[in-house]
Amino acid sequence: MLRRCALCLAVAISAVSLLGLSGCKKADGASQTSLTVTGSTTVLPIAEVAAEDFQTANPGKRVLVAGVGSSAGIESVASGTSDIGTSSRDLKPEEKSLGLVDTKIALDAIAVIVNPSNPVSGLTKVQVSEIFQGKITNWKQVGGPDLEIGLVNRDEASGTREAFSKFVLGTADFDPTAAVLPGTGQVRSVVAQAAGAVGYISLGFVDTTVKALDVDGIPANETTVADGSYPLWRNLHFFTKGEPKGLIKAYVDYVLSDNIQNTVVRDAGFLPIAEGGTKP
Repeated sequence: MLRRCALCLAVAISAVSLLGLSGCKKADGASQTSLTVTGSTTVLPIAEVAAEDFQTANPGKRVLVAGVGSSAGIESVASGTSDIGTSSRDLKPEEKSLGLVDTKIALDAIAVIVNPSNPVSGLTKVQVSEIFQGKITNWKQVGGPDLEIGLVNRDEASGTREAFSKFVLGTADFDPTAAVLPGTGQVRSVVAQAAGAVGYISLGFVDTTVKALDVDGIPANETTVADGSYPLWRNLHFFTKGEPKGLIKAYVDYVLSDNIQNTVVRDAGFLPIAEGGTKP
């Protein structure tokens, strides 16, 4: 029942518009008065707030931000319809020839979340993998109540899905019967409302409506992300077509500034990129 309801919710949620910019030819970075930032819904809180602050500090400049998924962001910057593509995953092998330059802008973790009423407090990574493959289907199989597990997954454009698959599933496939939702907020909302649900979201989006599980006995928090002990951590990215310059570089540098890293990045629930090094 949960999976059917969640799937209906997914269908009901309309796709985010690219602000009418999908066919626009971008100006040279050095002469622009506006720029577009498109991609990851995970990175969206950083990009949006930083854009507002940047515009205040630079009257006459505009930064338009849209959250449409990491893959769409990478595609848009590669094709020239956006100035910056934001992503919560690394480039795929086939994307590495697109001429994109990677600027890492924050550290994040992927939290495995359940409903707060679920007494299970932690899982091994093997158990997480078997749950999302559909091999474990009831919470009693992992020490919980006799309750069917309701899988909540992300769509294929999601960088969080790509990173989670890499960390947890390896070469295995997701259970095709899982509910598939287009955004982090939707996953959190469904898990918050369904007692047997399990999903995964950026640590920065975990709030009191859901419970983050320990993985291999390690909680997901700032300390374990910074020291690399939590197994599901990653970098968040800005991708540009070639080295950033002009207004694009000014905005990228602004996001990397101590002020934004120590306020906006932290307030969004992430860690400054300098605190834990970066994944290769």
